[in-house]
Amino acid sequence: MKINWGTGIVIAFGIFISFILFFVIRMTTSHDANHDLVTEEYYKAELGYQKEIDAEQNALNSNEKIELEKTPEGLLVIFPEGYADTNVSGIVSLYRPSNKHLDFDLPISLSDSHLLIPDKRLLDGRWDIKITWKHQGKDFQHRESITL
Repeated sequence: MKINWGTGIVIAFGIFISFILFFVIRMTTSHDANHDLVTEEYYKAELGYQKEIDAEQNALNSNEKIELEKTPEGLLVIFPEGYADTNVSGIVSLYRPSNKHLDFDLPISLSDSHLLIPDKRLLDGRWDIKITWKHQGKDFQHRESITL
């Protein structure tokens, strides 16, 4: 049996389409591929994004910056010296890009302008940290990615 060039092209297209469909079906039915959203209520979070931009700009315009320092006890968030525990309120959000089940939030409760995040809560790897706080009626926000 002799196959002409037209039949060969149809067979090649059929094999190529089968190859692509195999991987599409495999990826959509596989439980190994995690298709989680970054945030559960993305559109609701998007509406408040301008407030976050303004808070980040307030933090950039401020002369006093937040510092992150890795210590044996954990991650130390160092606020500027003028911050006392009575006039700062906010949240420290730690987001793990590789596993949403490791994400957690901590309320800001300062002791000597420091906040310690215990080492037992932080696994090695990349963490995205978002610190949102209010000081003297003004909103601030600091974002940083660290690798432990």
